[in-house]
Amino acid sequence: MSLTQNFATRTARMKASEIRELLKLLDRPGILSFAGGIPDATLFPMTEFADAYQQVLTEMPNQALQYSVSEGYLPLRNWIAGEMAKIGVTCGPENVLITSGSQQALDYLGKLMLSPGDTALVGWPTYMGALGAFNAYEPRYERLHIRTNRAAQDYRAAAEAEGGKVKFLYLSPDFANPTGETVDRAGRERLLDLAEDLDCMVLEDAAYQSLRYDGEPVPPILALELARKGDLEACRTVYCGSFSKTLSPGLRVGWVVAASPVIQQLVLMKQAADLHSATINQMAIHKVAEACFDTHVDKIRAAYMARRDAMLEALARHMPEGVQWTRPEGGMFIWLTLPRGLDGADLLSRAIEEKNLAFVPGRAFHADRSGENTLRLAFSCADAEMIEDGMKRLGTLLREAG
Repeated sequence: MSLTQNFATRTARMKASEIRELLKLLDRPGILSFAGGIPDATLFPMTEFADAYQQVLTEMPNQALQYSVSEGYLPLRNWIAGEMAKIGVTCGPENVLITSGSQQALDYLGKLMLSPGDTALVGWPTYMGALGAFNAYEPRYERLHIRTNRAAQDYRAAAEAEGGKVKFLYLSPDFANPTGETVDRAGRERLLDLAEDLDCMVLEDAAYQSLRYDGEPVPPILALELARKGDLEACRTVYCGSFSKTLSPGLRVGWVVAASPVIQQLVLMKQAADLHSATINQMAIHKVAEACFDTHVDKIRAAYMARRDAMLEALARHMPEGVQWTRPEGGMFIWLTLPRGLDGADLLSRAIEEKNLAFVPGRAFHADRSGENTLRLAFSCADAEMIEDGMKRLGTLLREAG
């Protein structure tokens, strides 16, 4: 008996996350891993969470352990609306949906917008988790040109030739995973113009927005569109936020801010999928966010900025000629472009066996599996000594491979 013959055709496009597989290496003794783009667990606000859970279970145990509304815990949605106002997005709790991390939001948005054969415009490279979320809905991908103009008609014609239409632009405009790059204000305005011309949505993945270390902040795409239109209900941008990179990824609390028709449809999807995100986690996140969000984010910014600086300095010391890398103003990642002829996947095999070193090959972040001569380094969980040792090992490996 073949069980797989009963699977839907969409499952053929579901692939294991290469990062999830690489994270298993963290248990291997001696491995220096720059693979997982995860926060440093030693920086979590442990005391604040312990106090929050104790307070919630003491004062509101019935509510904390009970079913709740699909939209999410109202005090948390109100807090998020207040934070969104600080970055130029005036909204109410009715414009906020709590999700199980921003990853769930991406899955819902793919389900909401994509029919088989429709086109998603994404970066080359882009966040592999977004590709994983969208793949099940059988889109075709086309490269989103951010720094150079491409006529909307060209995108439209290509999509229609495949029997679909362009449904959305997807990007992480601040300190993107995997490149660490930020889209400037002019680029964000151009993308809004493109979305208007295509009559499609903009999915703004803002997972790293709070982690700016230097440079001037750029308004979110949703804030720029709201400034143009004056009414959130007229905006086509959907903003996806998360507490995973600031307070805790394990609680799986993210959110979506969008016009009410989008939120209403996403609520129906959540009702069908998991009813609601864990009530007690939402309540605990709310208490911790109210108590220390700004001071805690200041703390982790300082720590991660020092690690970013250490990695940039170590790369300058140890990389051979011909290797290029990004210089992010925030986030958790540095993107390396290697000389032509080198393959990141082949290098990873050698790095693990010969150097006890791990990183993520760049091909995983490309919808067409190109980018073989690229790789991603994450600095968030490494101290200066580990970074120096790791970049020295990587430089030696690249010289040997070249």
